[in-house]
Amino acid sequence: MQDLGADTIAAITTALGEGAVGIVRLSGENALNIANRIMAKPLSGQHRHMEYNHVADGGDIVDEVLAVFMRSPHSYTAEDVVEIQCHGGVAALQKILTLCLQNGARMAEPGEFTKRAFLNGRIDLTQAEAVMDIIRAKSETALQMALRTQQGELSAKIKKLRGNLVDIIVNLEAKIDYPEDDIEDVTYSDTQKNITETKDGLEQLLATGHTGKILREGLRVAIVGRPNVGKSSLLNALLEEERAIVSAYAGTTRDVIEEQILLNGVPVILSDTAGIHDTDNYVEKIGVERSRSTLETAQLVLCVLDGSMALTEEDRELLKVLQPQNTLLILNKNDLPLQIEKDELKGFPLFNISSKTRDGLNELKTAMQKYAYSGTHGDSGVFVQNVRHLDLLQKAVAALQNALETIDNKMPYDCVIIDLQNAISNLGEITGEQVTDEIINKIFAKFCVGK
Repeated sequence: MQDLGADTIAAITTALGEGAVGIVRLSGENALNIANRIMAKPLSGQHRHMEYNHVADGGDIVDEVLAVFMRSPHSYTAEDVVEIQCHGGVAALQKILTLCLQNGARMAEPGEFTKRAFLNGRIDLTQAEAVMDIIRAKSETALQMALRTQQGELSAKIKKLRGNLVDIIVNLEAKIDYPEDDIEDVTYSDTQKNITETKDGLEQLLATGHTGKILREGLRVAIVGRPNVGKSSLLNALLEEERAIVSAYAGTTRDVIEEQILLNGVPVILSDTAGIHDTDNYVEKIGVERSRSTLETAQLVLCVLDGSMALTEEDRELLKVLQPQNTLLILNKNDLPLQIEKDELKGFPLFNISSKTRDGLNELKTAMQKYAYSGTHGDSGVFVQNVRHLDLLQKAVAALQNALETIDNKMPYDCVIIDLQNAISNLGEITGEQVTDEIINKIFAKFCVGK
């Protein structure tokens, strides 16, 4: 683990720009001394006591401020911390930061305050990473999910499952050291049962990854179909505003239009695409290619068909490249007589709607929300949303599967232990109990300066 050293760091912790209040934070063993060097009068050093003061540069007043001192370990970084609240203009903030640096502090690196909180043991790695998820939350649901992770709920589950594996290894090592007490069939059976239960727990966490990623980043939805079936009308209906141009002429939309909505706490990124069809028009060709690219990256596809007419060859060609598990077929224009043959659409979820009258739209929204939460198991409310965590959970599950196969083959306990240790190492990387400096630096480099 890294050595923090004795240096004191400083940074502006609020967004740059004009605002009512801005904050400069100092953290390290000299935080209070440095703050006092730039104050018109010394701070009292009383823990968590807000004090009125002025920042001064020699005999010149820089700004009127409020300052609070937080004594180690009862601060964000678990070090001595001083936060100086000044007026939120860029000039005032930069001047106060410059004075801090001139009086012994150094500029904080990206994420270094949170990194110190982790290295000082106040939070683990999952809690540290959740800080950025709180900052980037796109909805109240995503915010609550990130807060629960930051408060340690995900860590607690992973540490419990990791502890189960450690207990299994301890038991197996005891059997290796005292073979005369060993009843081999019973040992293999008990070990298999315990590993299976732990593996099931990890798989339940993995199952939440689909929803966790969506709540964190948003559900990417592509609205596709041939020209003039009502894609733009559907976009406008979902947005409840006239965002896209709608006309009776085919090919009105020639580029991808992207908008965002919230469906009961689920952030959704809607992409209205140009009609996917063969064309000799150069501009339309570009739009069609962009539509195909959007289709490939979408998590959910809304394929719009004109329900008032029979399927065309263009419709059939599009249906061939779609997957029923992530596609909702929209039979639009249900205010007109139905002419499409539903027998040709077997395997896909069907929704009869009218973008014009909004009929059937609520059922479609419910299905989109249901897709966002599909795969979720249990009612704990804990979701895995970090790609790094999901990758390590998958590796841990694979290691436990190897351990179970090793047991089935009645191989020596030492071989089982190797697989279990691999799983333990993977889980330790999630919480930070077994993690390299390189990984730590890479994680915190993604943070903003001042966090």
